[in-house]
Amino acid sequence: MRTQYFTATSLDGFIATEGDSLEWLFPLGDINDTSYPAFIREVGALAMGSATYEWMLRHAETVAQETGSPWPYAQPTWVFTSRQLPRIPTADLHFVQGDVRPVHAAMRGAAGGKNLWIVGGGELAGQFHDAGLLDELIVQVASVTLGKGKPLFPRRLAVPLSLVSARQVGSGFAELRYAVPAPGNAGGG
Repeated sequence: MRTQYFTATSLDGFIATEGDSLEWLFPLGDINDTSYPAFIREVGALAMGSATYEWMLRHAETVAQETGSPWPYAQPTWVFTSRQLPRIPTADLHFVQGDVRPVHAAMRGAAGGKNLWIVGGGELAGQFHDAGLLDELIVQVASVTLGKGKPLFPRRLAVPLSLVSARQVGSGFAELRYAVPAPGNAGGG
C-alpha cells in the first residue's frame, strides 16, 4: 500500500490556473494513453482538497458525459474543507479538516490493502509529505506553460526525490514517477 500524489502539471509547475481552471490540460491528450487506467484500479481510497472537490461539482455534467456519472470514483473519498459543501448523492464522501494523520489512518483502513491517492491539490499533498505519509509522486508534465497558478508542490523539499521512471505520453506529456524518501533517509528511497 502506497500513498501517491498523481497529477498533471504545466511545464512551469502549475496544476491549475489561479481560477482553478484545467482547460489548458484537456486538449493535450487522451487520459487512456497514460498510466491512469492502471493506476486507478490499484486505488482503494482518495483524499482531495476543497478546491478540487468544488471543481468536480462545477464540472459534474461534463464528468457525467465522459464517465457516465457525476462522480467518477467508486472509492471512498476524504475531502479536506473547513466549509459546508454540497454532497454528491452517489459518492462515498467524508468531509474532514485538520491533521492529515488520522485521516490517513482511516483511509488505510478503508482501502482494503490498495493504494491511497492524494488527488489534489499541491498543498494537501504537501501536508501528507510533511507528516511523512507520502510515498510517491506521479507527475504528468504537460508541454504548456501557465505563467502563474496553483503550484504543483508548494514547499521546498530538504531531500531530493528519487526518479523511478520517465516515459513519453503522446506528443504532449512526459510522465515522471518519483519515490519520496522516508523521513530521515537522506540517501533517497
